[in-house]
Amino acid sequence: MCGIVGAVANRDVVPILIDGLKRLEYRGYDSAGTAVINGAGVIHRARKPGKVKELEAEAEKIKLHGNIGIAHTRWATHGKPTQSNAHPHICRDKVAVVHNGIIENHEELREQQKKQGYEFTSETDTEVIVHQIFHHMDQGEDILEAVKSAVKELEGAYALGVISIDDRDRLITARRGSPLVLGIADHEYFIASDVAALIPVTKKFIFLEEGDIADIKTDGFTIYDMDGNRVERKIHESKLNADAVELGKYSHYMLKEIYEQPLAITETLEGRISNGKVLEAAFGPEAAGIFDKVQGVHIIACGTSYHAGMVGRYWLESIANIPCSVEVASEFRYRKPVVRKNQLIVTLSQSGETADTIAGLLEAKRLGFGSSLAICNVPESSLVRESDLVLMTRAGPEIGVASTKAFTTQLVAMMLLVLVLGRRHGMTDETERNIVTELEQLPRKIENALLLDDVIKQLSVYFADKHNALFLGRGANYPIAMEGALKLKEISYIHAEAYAAGELKHGPLALIDATIPVVAVAPNNELLEKLKSNLQEVSARGGRLFVFADTSVDVKGGEDAHILHVDSIHDSVAPIVFSIPLQLLAYHVALIKGTDIDKPRNLAKSVTVE
Repeated sequence: MCGIVGAVANRDVVPILIDGLKRLEYRGYDSAGTAVINGAGVIHRARKPGKVKELEAEAEKIKLHGNIGIAHTRWATHGKPTQSNAHPHICRDKVAVVHNGIIENHEELREQQKKQGYEFTSETDTEVIVHQIFHHMDQGEDILEAVKSAVKELEGAYALGVISIDDRDRLITARRGSPLVLGIADHEYFIASDVAALIPVTKKFIFLEEGDIADIKTDGFTIYDMDGNRVERKIHESKLNADAVELGKYSHYMLKEIYEQPLAITETLEGRISNGKVLEAAFGPEAAGIFDKVQGVHIIACGTSYHAGMVGRYWLESIANIPCSVEVASEFRYRKPVVRKNQLIVTLSQSGETADTIAGLLEAKRLGFGSSLAICNVPESSLVRESDLVLMTRAGPEIGVASTKAFTTQLVAMMLLVLVLGRRHGMTDETERNIVTELEQLPRKIENALLLDDVIKQLSVYFADKHNALFLGRGANYPIAMEGALKLKEISYIHAEAYAAGELKHGPLALIDATIPVVAVAPNNELLEKLKSNLQEVSARGGRLFVFADTSVDVKGGEDAHILHVDSIHDSVAPIVFSIPLQLLAYHVALIKGTDIDKPRNLAKSVTVE
């Protein structure tokens, strides 16, 4: 989703702004722009559709420089990805604004502003913001007061960076519904959508809260809450370093993040298990009391996180003996669910800023479902702050749009939850010890799964000229098949669908022929024989099979059946390990097809708007 960077310093901030935008490229965007107040006291702007490198070339060409500025990468919502729609937007050469989010009453404001004589040069909802701020400045308010007045008239979500030639050393920022951080250095201050954008210039950050407005100068800053009161916000020191968001020896961030999974899972488990048991304190000091009251679980998530939630449902019901439902957040927030008391609302999100998931959580709280738990990768994110309990996945920065290590660490976190709830609903100590042992062996099992990389690379050529693919799984591995199909379609643009293998006779079997590769996940569990029968149905109709099977499983290969064996592992955690070869398959197919693997078309990493 869109990215914001801003800076006020006693040096040229253009290199900082451009570098920050480059570090936000993983969020997804289609145009970029920046504006500074130069030495002559004029707002100087550069905007370009396309990549940040094109903006950088334009900034060098026009000799853009200044000590205060704002910059933006845009992911088109209102209006096409053109130069005129790119941010920053300027009103009458006096005020410039960058904006993340969506202004829902923009049409109403646009009509009002046209009657007041304002000219529009874009199709965006953002342009009404800059005109509204100018309108209040034209009434005698300074830039801070004008922003305070303007945001009261906005409906929707926003994160703003605002500069004006009337106050050449002031950067005003505001947020509601979209994330924003304030970076603090020695007489230099920065804003960004994401900590990663500013790591080269500071390690100290304030995570602005809902409704906050900050007045930033080189000699300090003041933060006001949504009621206009001066407030102090906690300063956090980031543990990230610049290398954490660099490619290193890898060709793509996605590949790097696939190979980081053994370490990410080790970090997720660190300090959370002891003597064969999960430590409840890992979920927060209030966890035990909350878990004691839980009579069911309702999981809300989007995309890949939704698939993790689906696996969690199988585990919660089969291992913990507790009822569970899973729902796409964008559906939950708009339907009228029947409230079930003492439900634990579990939200899953890599970024913690997914708009639909946050809205779903707030709606569940409003309706009175019960206490909430966030499983998330970003501390201080909106989802974390809104939840009663939190379990951080500790995956580290995930830059590739197609989630990999965030997904597997979410699965590990879900299993930790299953175990602490299961002990309250009849699960034996022996079961918990056995699963904890399997969790502790996961990093090694995943390292072994990564050894399949070369073989998978060779098999990926069979997919290069294909337009469709089917993925099959059963039980807790059905969502893994769904995740495998999502990965393939996300980055290779091959249409891929997943089915519970038992559903083949109910329609999908009509699609099977020699042109459609069929990928199956075959762990050694009670559904194995059923799955084998399903695979025979595919083979009998000329389908080409690619089966990822447990080493203990006897699945017959052949000219049209490729069998790849994955280290034998207990069925309870098999979905985590079987995710790895499906990630590698998607990566290598996309590599052959030459797509933009880390930034696939039309997609964004953090979906912070509806």
